[in-house]
Amino acid sequence: MINHSKENGLHLITMDEGSSTICPDWQLRMLEILGEVEDDCDRGASLVLAGAGKFFCNGLNLEKVMTLTPDEMKGFGQRMGEVHQRLLVLPCPTVAAINGHAFAAGAFLAMSCDYRIMRRDRGWFSVSEVDVGVPIPPAMMGILRAKLPASTTRDAVLTGKRYAADEAMVAGIADGQASAEELLTQAKAMARELGTKEPGIFSTLKTTLFGPTADALVAG
Repeated sequence: MINHSKENGLHLITMDEGSSTICPDWQLRMLEILGEVEDDCDRGASLVLAGAGKFFCNGLNLEKVMTLTPDEMKGFGQRMGEVHQRLLVLPCPTVAAINGHAFAAGAFLAMSCDYRIMRRDRGWFSVSEVDVGVPIPPAMMGILRAKLPASTTRDAVLTGKRYAADEAMVAGIADGQASAEELLTQAKAMARELGTKEPGIFSTLKTTLFGPTADALVAG
């Protein structure tokens, strides 16, 4: 479902099950891994988050999520908020290697990383909730407001636009693009370079930037 490996100080998280959709087991595994990474955020530490095949993350696993009881759904929402909160303020650099489609919750997952590199020739980034009739909670909307230009947030949310790599870079969504063969190499290089920063001040500045957004995701 989610694999975690470490190469020197670089942590690689790979979501590699089918279309890489989010369910309760996925959340528990991701939180476990993020805890391990957080405990290892010394100088030189960094994180790359990637998918596999044609998907980075295709959103929620609706087949499983729709079977949850109201109490289970509440827990699911709380854990989802915690995943984003921990990614937003993880005390080491994070880079999303968007190897394929990143839809809905998958798009928000990519946005919770510090930087994003998209595969050049395949895959869309889309905040697709408007097309599937799903509201976006205010705290989740805060992720987009914190990371994107106002006009991009407006268009992404209200149109559900599908951004290819070139368009995503112009819109401020992606920070780079690469071929399928070079995507992970480029993402790792960016993460390692950022990992050379002094970890204490890096963490402090990152928390100053995104702390209020992260706090809102777990409030209440």
